[in-house]
Amino acid sequence: MTEVLTAAQMRAIEAAAIGSGAVTGVELMERAGRGVVSAFLAKWPELALTAQRAVVLCGPGGNGGDGYVVARVLAERGWQVICARTAPPVAADAQAMAALWQGEVRGVEALDWPDFQGSAVCIDAVFGTGLQRAIAPGVWGLLEMAKTSGCRLVAVDILSGICADSGRVRAEGGFLDWPADLTVTFQQAKLGHYLAEGGALRGALAVVDLGLGAQMQDLLRSDGEAVVDLAWASAADLAKGFGHKFDYGHALIVSGDHGRAGAARLSARAALRVGAGLVTLASPPAAMAENAARLDAVMLREVAGTEDLAEVLGDARISALCLGPALGLGRREAELVALALRQDGLKSHPTVLDADALTLISRDAALFDALHGGCVLTPHAGEFGRLFPDLAAKLAAPVAKGPAYSKLDATRDAAARAGCVVLYKGADTVIAAPDGRSAIHAAVYERAAPWLATAGSGDVLAGLITGLLARGFSGFDAACTGAWLHVEAARSFGPGLIAEDLADELPKVFRQLGL
Repeated sequence: MTEVLTAAQMRAIEAAAIGSGAVTGVELMERAGRGVVSAFLAKWPELALTAQRAVVLCGPGGNGGDGYVVARVLAERGWQVICARTAPPVAADAQAMAALWQGEVRGVEALDWPDFQGSAVCIDAVFGTGLQRAIAPGVWGLLEMAKTSGCRLVAVDILSGICADSGRVRAEGGFLDWPADLTVTFQQAKLGHYLAEGGALRGALAVVDLGLGAQMQDLLRSDGEAVVDLAWASAADLAKGFGHKFDYGHALIVSGDHGRAGAARLSARAALRVGAGLVTLASPPAAMAENAARLDAVMLREVAGTEDLAEVLGDARISALCLGPALGLGRREAELVALALRQDGLKSHPTVLDADALTLISRDAALFDALHGGCVLTPHAGEFGRLFPDLAAKLAAPVAKGPAYSKLDATRDAAARAGCVVLYKGADTVIAAPDGRSAIHAAVYERAAPWLATAGSGDVLAGLITGLLARGFSGFDAACTGAWLHVEAARSFGPGLIAEDLADELPKVFRQLGL
């Protein structure tokens, strides 16, 4: 997996490197500024062929110091550079870099449309990861002007006005209508490059190595659980060896009644495709014929109520359970969820709770209290708001100062409260375990999967996670791997995707992984 940092973690890494004498702050700033130029020339190599014009916007802090380096390096290449600042540099290293810039420095208020028109790039080095407050329209308006004028907009570390820890917009009176064309960050990506609006507005992402690998490893050793990973799938974990079907688990999916059993069938097929040895659909009597007509490799078991479900769960070979996809919201369904969670006298199974099961839990404090460490909750935003209304309200509240409360924060708090894994769905899916481990899967840019916005895709995700649980994955690893496979299958299929296509695309994804 790839680690993603907070702004504070990145500052700690830099401070440790400077404190050890391995590097100075000025040297880091020089590496960063030169890295920005190398990154955007690598993305647009045609700009390296002839001298161009650039607008470089510098703020008063370290991000502005990087900007002065960019201006100097471009001038050395023969570029015409318009350098403008929002305020004089206040940090000592930024002052040193400003002093090395020999050209004119304007106030940003002196910039006008002709300065941007015809410029090849606009470098946003105003705030970066140090943003602590909402920026004024006069700042983000310059970025909007650059985009409207046809400039390529390059953000240094992160687009000004985006909180580096939450991805939330921190701007007065609106914000950009378009994303940056490229964001160049340093050493490791930041949370705000993937979460909330930050994922949609960052453009392509380039990560410049500052030579701080030793300090990064020190951080992982000392504070590893606080570091967030990007979700990924491991071919080694997904591979199958010798053995028989029961070596790979038996998943039980509880179906809704006649006319709404399709969601559970989607989950069941996904669980089987992801490698569970056996999958059984627990079907109400009225839905048996419907389910039998649509399923072959998935087995059927008639389950009218809790007595039947208890009998099925008494089979020691059942290794994972899924409830929720189009289950229903009546008394019978609430009793099934209660039995699945409490399972008096029965083995406790790893359990995925999705859709209607989450709604039932949100309505009944006793069901919420019955959640256990083997559960995986998979809410979308509406379900999360019903389960954790105070956390959802905090996430939606305006931010006065400091880093904004993030979807990551909310998911971690939810996992701690529920005592189980929570996968908070969205383009920026966040997975958190009650012990603080967390991961992000952002379906943006190179991993964008807009065709997943279709009925039933969430049911497939629930089935993938259930199948992985049945195979012996931990709840956290099953959620991370399932989220990655879900998006990868959608990307593999492409436009025109419907939910039924996802499970059938998995063999191609597995082959691409080398299985």
